[in-house]
Amino acid sequence: MTNDQIIIKIAEKKDAALIADLSRKTFFDSFAHFNTKENMDKFMNEQFTREALMAEVGVPGNIFLLAYLAGEALGYVRMRKSENPPELGDEPAIEIARIYVVKEAIGKGVGPLLLERCIEIAKERNEKIIWLGVWEHNPRAIAFYTKWGFEKFGSHSFMLGDDKQTDWYMKKNLG
Repeated sequence: MTNDQIIIKIAEKKDAALIADLSRKTFFDSFAHFNTKENMDKFMNEQFTREALMAEVGVPGNIFLLAYLAGEALGYVRMRKSENPPELGDEPAIEIARIYVVKEAIGKGVGPLLLERCIEIAKERNEKIIWLGVWEHNPRAIAFYTKWGFEKFGSHSFMLGDDKQTDWYMKKNLG
């Protein structure tokens, strides 16, 4: 697999079911082994339902990207215009709410291509900051974002089932 074979496209409403299924698969694959079955089940069945995920696609302020290789979806991004964390003040900023790659494609260049496209979109929209939340116990993701120039600027709580976890806020200044 080479980067020139991977295609990144902006998703449309008709891609909602694919995005929802990809969301649930990649989230489960990424975090199930770190959490109890009960907490994963509660999160997946109450907060991260297929229906709720499908409803996000097409909502104003959301941008979804899909990464394909030979017609197979390997990863996706959800960017959104949302309320800034207090630490960012009123700076023009956009959030990468989710960026996931199927486990079989991790390390194959999909993530960098998706992140690169996110940064391009943020710049096209004249955003000054691109930011995201990442679980504090995900060193691989933290290293990936750090390599791309993101730096920690705060944190917030995230409920996974009944487990209160901490996500770090990381940002990249776009100039």
